[in-house]
Amino acid sequence: MTAPSPNARTAPLPIEGVTVVVVNHQGAAYLPRCLDALEGQEGVVEVLVVDNASTDGSAALAAARGGLVRLVEAGGNLGPAAARNLGLAQVRTPWVLFVDNDVYLPEGAVASLVAAARDEPRVALVQPRSVFAGEPTRVHYDGGSLHHLGLFSLRNWYGALEAARAADPSPRVAVDGAISLCLLGRVEVLRALGGFDPHYFILFEDLDLSYRVRAAGWGILSLPGVLVEHDAGTAGVSFREGARYPARRVFLHARNRWRFLLKNLGLRSLLLTLPSQALYEVAYLFLALRHGALGSWLRGKGAALASLAEVWTARARVQSTRVVGDRELLVGGPLTLTPDAGAREPAARLLDAWSRLCFRLVRPLL
Repeated sequence: MTAPSPNARTAPLPIEGVTVVVVNHQGAAYLPRCLDALEGQEGVVEVLVVDNASTDGSAALAAARGGLVRLVEAGGNLGPAAARNLGLAQVRTPWVLFVDNDVYLPEGAVASLVAAARDEPRVALVQPRSVFAGEPTRVHYDGGSLHHLGLFSLRNWYGALEAARAADPSPRVAVDGAISLCLLGRVEVLRALGGFDPHYFILFEDLDLSYRVRAAGWGILSLPGVLVEHDAGTAGVSFREGARYPARRVFLHARNRWRFLLKNLGLRSLLLTLPSQALYEVAYLFLALRHGALGSWLRGKGAALASLAEVWTARARVQSTRVVGDRELLVGGPLTLTPDAGAREPAARLLDAWSRLCFRLVRPLL
């Protein structure tokens, strides 16, 4: 299906308002607070809790909630990408808000996100600024750019909230990358683009969606003035300072980054950025070794190779909707890396400098 042009007019969906899709897996500790915050939001007509085979009672909690909340059982742990698509298929409103079960919205957040999207008819995605629930003076996610290495180049990552506000007080910021933990989407566009790619399972699925949205000519906004709180993250995948880097994350990163690159980037981009890609691969391999996850890294690469035929088919669909090229979409830096021990900062700076230099040289040729 071809994505509608940003200038196209389409018929409205049957019900005005916003449908919220909450992805839930083992979220009993977070889900009540998440739903409490959502039920009081202006414009929300339904909250779909898509449960990925939870065994901690959180599905029953959602089923008993009543009111705007409706439980949708995924039938297994399909991952957040597939769960969001399952919810998206049932939406009858023009807007959908994807929310992770450990995200808490302030009063008026949904109305602000929708108002921004309505003011900007060429925008398909709008995200708030997220802060850590346990440390709300520090930014977690704030949108970003699409790094040519197949990563997010994140704005204000782990930075002080007041410093971020002082650096850019704009109420709306155009970005090229949005984070799916709390993300408003234009339903007609998301359906036309195929929603989230379930083959990622988790990790890189929002980067992939952001790239496809921007490549198809649609815009993405970040609203720094709308602050949501993000709690502990996904067990076995999320990484915070002081924790051991999860082996599951190593596997997903090793597999999914190359899925993103081969599926989305132009062939010329893939070829010309090989020097950057090679050094990054070496750096990530050393990270895997440092955390005792070489086996996970190898399994990830094997899974990426095994999926090449399917990825090539997916690639054809992406290129068929493209109206914006990689020269406009991709950046050379800054390189955003997961927080780690300070002894490795010089290596990170070297990798960042190398990727910036390589991209500066090849960007005119893209």
